[in-house]
Amino acid sequence: MKVNDKRIIITGAGGGLGKELAIQLLAKGAYVAALDINESNLQVLKDASNNNDHLSIHVVDITSDESLTNFKTNYYKTHTVVDGLINNAGIIQPFVNVDKLEMSAINRVMNVNFYGAVKLTKLFLPDLEKRPISHIVNVSSMGGFFPFPGQTIYGASKAALKLFTEGLYSELLDSNVKVMLVLPGALATDIAKNSNIDMNITASDSKIKMLSPVKAASLIIKGMEKDKFKLYVGSDSKLMCFMYKINEKFAIKLVNKMMNKAMPK
Repeated sequence: MKVNDKRIIITGAGGGLGKELAIQLLAKGAYVAALDINESNLQVLKDASNNNDHLSIHVVDITSDESLTNFKTNYYKTHTVVDGLINNAGIIQPFVNVDKLEMSAINRVMNVNFYGAVKLTKLFLPDLEKRPISHIVNVSSMGGFFPFPGQTIYGASKAALKLFTEGLYSELLDSNVKVMLVLPGALATDIAKNSNIDMNITASDSKIKMLSPVKAASLIIKGMEKDKFKLYVGSDSKLMCFMYKINEKFAIKLVNKMMNKAMPK
């Protein structure tokens, strides 16, 4: 699906990957409805876009049914149709093992990373099916197919999103709705800060090479335009996929050692 003149909804558009997706889609001539829970971040996006009249910003809590329903009403006050949905919003969990993780944190991660995407998809899927061609992009994670210590619930939420997307692809295979699953590796974003999580390392001092949101967004948009089904973003995501298929135990032990610096002491 070529994105020029298409109407595309993006969640988590106030920063990081979502912000870059919005900016690059606008540059390609798309109309973007940018969703985020943080109004100030959306204003930063609006300023960065030079007040592009193809951009509409919406303060939305994707964990709230009422907020999502109100958004749909408000969306059609600005846009006549919807051609694309990018479920990008996501948070990580505190870096602790499951036995030390509060249920409130577990519910929050699942509600943002999984149920928010499911609800928004169900809300707009009937409208997407009416278009000559449309697209759903779900941003899962390398953590959705590979276990990381201290991020088990985050991984479970992204694994659920992965299988949901694969099932959606199967169900819509003969329709006009294209579905793409994105599996990014480490990205140089503020996901920890936006998740209210303290880490012992940052993107600047990590030994792990992190992909820039600019590059990741470019790859995702190219994948959309080529109607790809599954997209591994970043060399680490591709490598871990390969390693996990070859020797699961070795791969898990290796990553455990690498993750020790990120875990609270």
